[in-house]
Amino acid sequence: MRTVPLQPLGVRVEDLDLADPALDLPGLVPVLRDLLAEHGVVHVPDQHALDDDGFLALLQAFGPLAFTTGETPLASHPQLNVISNVGRESPPVSNWHVDTSYVDRPPAYTALRAVQVPVEGGATQFSDQYAALDSLPDDLRALLADKTLRHVVTGVDPGPGEQTEAEHPLFRPHPVTGRPALYLTAPKRCAAISGLDEVETREVVARLLDHSTRPDNVLAHRWAPGDVVLWDNACVLHRADHSAVVGDRVMHRGMVASHVA
Repeated sequence: MRTVPLQPLGVRVEDLDLADPALDLPGLVPVLRDLLAEHGVVHVPDQHALDDDGFLALLQAFGPLAFTTGETPLASHPQLNVISNVGRESPPVSNWHVDTSYVDRPPAYTALRAVQVPVEGGATQFSDQYAALDSLPDDLRALLADKTLRHVVTGVDPGPGEQTEAEHPLFRPHPVTGRPALYLTAPKRCAAISGLDEVETREVVARLLDHSTRPDNVLAHRWAPGDVVLWDNACVLHRADHSAVVGDRVMHRGMVASHVA
C-alpha cells in the first residue's frame, strides 16, 4: 500500500485491493482512520472487483453504520443508499454540507462507490475545514469563539420520533485528534448561532461558507470507474457538482456512525 498526498487536501491510497479475500480489514481500518483524520479524504482507485458486499464489509469493519432516514435505500443492501441522476428531469441540487449534522452524534465517515461514472462532469468537491478555521479572519474568530450552531433537518423526512435538530460547537474538536475544525453545513440547515439574531446568523454563515470553499481550499474529485472515496465529516464539507453532467451518475453510499470502534 502506498499513499500519495493530494492538494489542497486528501490522500490517494494505491496498490490496495479492497476485494482481496486475504485483506486484513481489522488491521486496515486504523490506518484509514488516521489518514482520514489527517487528510480528510481518502481516494482508493481501481477497485473494479469490489461489489456491494465487499463495500459493506469495509464499512462494517469500522463499526456500526448510520443511515439517514428519508434517503433511498439500496434494495439489495438496505444499509446503503443510492445517489443517482438517472431518470431525473432536472439535476439534483447539492449545496456544501456535512451529512446528517442535525443529530447529536452525526455520522463520522461517509463513503461512495462509483457504480456508473458520467462521460463528463459530476465531480465531488471537498473543503478542508481544518484550514478554514486556521485561516479564519480575526474578526470572525473573535466573534465566534465558544459559539454553537443549531443544525436543523431539511430536504428529508426523518419520520416520527426521530431527531430533527442539534447544537454543535462552531469550532469543533476532531473526535480522534482533538484538532478543531470549522463545523457548519448547508445554509438552510444552519438555524441559529448562539448569541446572534437571525440576520446576523445568516450573514455570518454566508461568510463562513465563502471562506471555507474558496478555490484554494477545495479538492474536486473527478470520478473514474472503480473509484472508492471515503471522507471524514468532522473536518470536511462536501458537495456534488451536478452542473454540465453528461451521462449517468450512480453512486452507492454508506456511512459509519462513530469515529471510535
